[in-house]
Amino acid sequence: MYSVAPGRWPAELRLRRPVNKLSVPSAKALPCLASDSAVPTSSLSDVASILIGTTPTLTSHPRSRLETCSTSPCAILFHDAAGMPAIESTRAATRWTTRIVPVFLAGAVAFATYVVVARVCFDYLLYSVHDNGTAIALLVLYFVFLVLMIATYARTLYNANFNPGVAPLGPRAASRQGTKDGRWMRRPYEAHDIEGRAYEAGPDEDPDSPGLENFYTRDAFVCEADGRPKWCSECCNWKQDRVHHSREIGRCVYRMDHYCPWAGGMIGENSFKFFVQFTTYTSLYCGVVLGATASTLRRQVYQGAAPDPFLLAAIVIAAFFGLFAFLMTVTSIRYLLYNMTNVDILSYRHKVYQLAVRVPLGTRSDRFSTIDYPLRKSENGPGSWGQANPRFQPNGYEPKEPAHAPTPRSRNDLATRTFAILDTKPGENPWDLGPWKNWCAVMGTNPLDWLFPIRHSPCSNHESPESLYSMDRMLDELRARYGLPAGPPSDESTVMEMRNLPS
Repeated sequence: MYSVAPGRWPAELRLRRPVNKLSVPSAKALPCLASDSAVPTSSLSDVASILIGTTPTLTSHPRSRLETCSTSPCAILFHDAAGMPAIESTRAATRWTTRIVPVFLAGAVAFATYVVVARVCFDYLLYSVHDNGTAIALLVLYFVFLVLMIATYARTLYNANFNPGVAPLGPRAASRQGTKDGRWMRRPYEAHDIEGRAYEAGPDEDPDSPGLENFYTRDAFVCEADGRPKWCSECCNWKQDRVHHSREIGRCVYRMDHYCPWAGGMIGENSFKFFVQFTTYTSLYCGVVLGATASTLRRQVYQGAAPDPFLLAAIVIAAFFGLFAFLMTVTSIRYLLYNMTNVDILSYRHKVYQLAVRVPLGTRSDRFSTIDYPLRKSENGPGSWGQANPRFQPNGYEPKEPAHAPTPRSRNDLATRTFAILDTKPGENPWDLGPWKNWCAVMGTNPLDWLFPIRHSPCSNHESPESLYSMDRMLDELRARYGLPAGPPSDESTVMEMRNLPS
């Protein structure tokens, strides 16, 4: 007897093969979790099997604790208070730039604080012209934006370095990693290791490939023309929706936007919200500095006094950083309202997405291809998975099977799901939910979340059974365009049939 919550799929129907339920290993089992020391090379394959192969629940969350055992190939092992290693650029010049920039920014803020507080508010407004009201208002406004800017920058800096939202490595990629002098680095390929070379690593042809269940247990996902998810040849793993590989850090990143040396690392789904807040408060902070110094300089010149060189320097610095931060704010908010990233915007006018959308079991049409999950194994070997899955039909195929779903004869038949491979039109964004919903997906629904760097974006919660990132509007349009029933198929009929099956 089975009971199902609305919109959920029973675990028995989710996988055709048994799942090994392993508990999280103790610190003694994994030395890399017990201390800040580097992971022994001999244990990397074991760690990779835990990360990817046998415990999908541990890898579904981008901030998994176990994920820290296999970080960026060339990232230096700086750790936070919890022992999380920093995920840095694979290029030495970029790494040192991102380390120097915060020091440079701190110096600029210290100089601006000295000019505004000491020379403008105290020396000029309080002691020279005795304008106490303006001095107090300026001090309050200055320190409010200063505190908010520092808070959002600290949150952005931490997430960009220690929690950017990287996808786990596949077993083949994890086994190529090693450590030397406390630094992660990719092992050199042997001359005979042709299959191990990253640029020749093709998709896993095993129908039971680890990680596929994270796709077909949902109602829709981005796929290739053959119905399988996209594959990263560098990380040797299936790529979830909106996951892109960054050559800068050598990892796949959820909802990757860009690598920002000013923010100290990768801007992805875990840091984009804080990045927008940081650039916004930086623009306002620079506006306060620019207004205070420029008005004071103007009054000094009007009174016939010599211009203060400190005010001139502060004006130049505030104008430069203020203009830069303002342009970044406007651009980021524009992307936010369209639910896009820097990566998405590059070719969005001509981009066509292929979505695997769940349809009733046995659905066939000459307007789209279909594929059934879980994939079937072939007797000719793992490389011929397509021959073992005859339900994948190319476009233009005229169905010879009845339109109704086949009668299930076993629990494995009931566990099968049919997906239609549907193409979007050029320029359509599957994740565009409208300006308001797009805003709430990143910034949240609470105005306090808009103002303060408290919680991560709601879009970083990937527990929805429908899709990794919400694309309800696009799915409704595609179902109507291809003549499919509205909404995902209900699991209630499947559960009822499963109750009647002989045990």
